[in-house]
Amino acid sequence: MKSNILGNNIRKLREKYELTQIEFAKILNISNTTLSQYESGNRIPNDEIKLMIADYFKVSLDYLLGREINNFDSLSIEEEKKKRTSNNEKNVILDDIESLSPESKKELEKYIQLLKLKDTIDKSKGEMSSHLTQNVSEGK
Repeated sequence: MKSNILGNNIRKLREKYELTQIEFAKILNISNTTLSQYESGNRIPNDEIKLMIADYFKVSLDYLLGREINNFDSLSIEEEKKKRTSNNEKNVILDDIESLSPESKKELEKYIQLLKLKDTIDKSKGEMSSHLTQNVSEGK
């Protein structure tokens, strides 16, 4: 029976980052069938793909090839998950905006300007209140 350390490590990392084969294949710019073959040991990725995988998961090639126990931490994995979630949320919002009619887009633009103005006013009020509190406490 042949050893499949590389494929198993690719699969473990992909699953740890909660990526599907389709999602990770897109990141690597390969087909999900090819990725499946890497993970099952039926095909070996070329050096360029190995480097892309190692860079994406922030591990060494030695780790991918089973020569190193573990050189990634769960904190970086959590940070990557948060980034990916944030990007997905942004994409959903952008898709929603793109689906609006031109009139609705103009209304949304006005609403955004109104919210920015509100934030500016709220910030100014907070600064004024802080300044007044400071003056009162200093007896001015």
